[in-house]
Amino acid sequence: MTERLKLYQRVAQELEAAIRKGVYQPGARLPAERVLAEDFKVSRPTIREAVIAMEIRKIVEVVHGSGVFVVERLPEDGAGGELNVGAFELIEARIMFEGEAAGLAASVITPEALATLADLLARMESLSPGSDEELGLDRRFHLAIAEATQNTLVAQSVEHMWDLRENSELCRHMFEQARQVGIVPRPEEHRQIYEAIARRDPQAAREAMRAHLVRVSEDLLQVTELEMIEQARRAIKEQRQRIGGRHAIRPATA
Repeated sequence: MTERLKLYQRVAQELEAAIRKGVYQPGARLPAERVLAEDFKVSRPTIREAVIAMEIRKIVEVVHGSGVFVVERLPEDGAGGELNVGAFELIEARIMFEGEAAGLAASVITPEALATLADLLARMESLSPGSDEELGLDRRFHLAIAEATQNTLVAQSVEHMWDLRENSELCRHMFEQARQVGIVPRPEEHRQIYEAIARRDPQAAREAMRAHLVRVSEDLLQVTELEMIEQARRAIKEQRQRIGGRHAIRPATA
């Protein structure tokens, strides 16, 4: 049975096919993200995942502040392999699974599991933002909530999604971009989740988890915008330096 393509994979494949057929020539700029989203009838996050996948496979080059351009020399057809899952698709699934897991945990969590959660949170709050240890504690905190449901299938499902987050090249690329611009786990949001679970309030726990993961998705959307802004600032600075150099007043020679 043929494996069903993920949305971003379908978009990436169709765009690559158009490039290889000459619809977009080497060096050509692809249509804007908004236009592509309308053409393919998908969300803008899906377009971003498709573009990043093609960038990793060296089909296109993202010139921040200018757009997405076809590379001058394409790799061999089919080169690059499977990139598994994109960050936005993964977060969408996590909102569903982990939101319900938090709600269930609030109903059945044991005192021992709650103490484990409290310890992980305290350690997370004591660390410098963005440290490797904090990122590891972030995973352990979410897995501890899944385990607190006392349902092995829930725990295994959540762990599998975190494994995808760490093993998918596409996911790693997107989260690393976020980390480079200072977007890191927010302990205060984890505390809101913990406090709702500690109060044994399933609805509040569910809402706190979903709000946290929606924020993660919004942060990833912001990464591209931040990079574009930063690249634009650099380009403006370089242009000013070039102009300043050409018009600099030089001391008169005797």
